[in-house]
Amino acid sequence: MALRINAENFEEKVLKADKPVLVDFYSDTCIPCKQMAGILGDIEDEHEDTVYIYKVNVNYDKALAEQYKVMSVPTVICFVNGEQKGKVVGLKEQEEVEALFEEYL
Repeated sequence: MALRINAENFEEKVLKADKPVLVDFYSDTCIPCKQMAGILGDIEDEHEDTVYIYKVNVNYDKALAEQYKVMSVPTVICFVNGEQKGKVVGLKEQEEVEALFEEYL
């Protein structure tokens, strides 16, 4: 299961990561977020050696959500070498989420 991170460790875990990172911006009360968690879990299982997946709760880390222009949840953002490379908003199929990072593997 994806590790929850926050503003304190975001730079270390995401911006300084040595491989692509998917960050799931979510809320505990969001039903599509719970569904997306299952999809991200499958991606994590299939790509555990090639991509990191972390979660950011927008209710507790509003500044991070604002910084990355997260207007609704779930929002999944792909970071590569500290740069935002792609974003999907809303519940998506596994293939759509994987497309965010596949070209960077």
